[in-house]
Amino acid sequence: MDISQPLVDADWLKQHLGTPGLVVLDASVGAERGGPERIPGARRFDIDGALSDPESPLPHTMPGAERFAEEMRALGVSMSGAVVVYDAAGVYSSARAWWMLRAMGFDQVAVLDGGLPAWIAAGLPTETGEPEPPLEPGDFESRPRPGSFVGADEVAEALDDPSRVVLDARSPGRFAGTAPEPRPGLRGGHMPGSVNLPFLSIQDGGRMLPAADLRERFAGATGGRERLVVSCGSGVTACVLALGAELAGYRDLTVYDGSWSEWGLPGSRPVQTD
Repeated sequence: MDISQPLVDADWLKQHLGTPGLVVLDASVGAERGGPERIPGARRFDIDGALSDPESPLPHTMPGAERFAEEMRALGVSMSGAVVVYDAAGVYSSARAWWMLRAMGFDQVAVLDGGLPAWIAAGLPTETGEPEPPLEPGDFESRPRPGSFVGADEVAEALDDPSRVVLDARSPGRFAGTAPEPRPGLRGGHMPGSVNLPFLSIQDGGRMLPAADLRERFAGATGGRERLVVSCGSGVTACVLALGAELAGYRDLTVYDGSWSEWGLPGSRPVQTD
């Protein structure tokens, strides 16, 4: 099957659920992870565990290409198939799973707009208990796209590049340094020259804003610049900005994988507070 857009709604998924080759993945994290309900047939995309790099000291960093491929094959994902990802919060960590698949060269993936809450609100069925494993493994192959993720040095270069803009998806309080960071040991504030665009500001009730509204929000934040680097606390909600930017028509996008979990560590990286 072909998924031609990065966002689908509950009605679309209801109509296509059970289609051969379509895999539905629950990418919930944190307190939402392991909740009692899930969309029928959904399997766990474990960002808190197997789908983060075990060798990185930072949370939620992209695993290597072969490890990622092994995990996708175990989930039944095949190159001729398609994937819909969702989470229990609305549109939150599902965007991270979407971006990871895209970064590994797999384009037949979409986010469920509104996530599990939208599915339940539509009166659609859920199931509980351990998900059934796939009948047979998939044939997923990682085909990494250079530039999908960047590190701190390239972000520093982007901050000095007038053609690029670094967008920070954290809350205004964390961006300004007036609200505490949820991870101990991090400095408060933001990267000098970065622009705050909280991920919740491009949503309404857990669903992404219409494309025209997204274009307006991004235009206001970017000042007309088309090359975007997105960041957040640990590389998760940065991908909500990447999803919103894609829906708004931006194409030159990259995610700072370490995000504030790396930049905010004590050290020589500059930090600004407002």
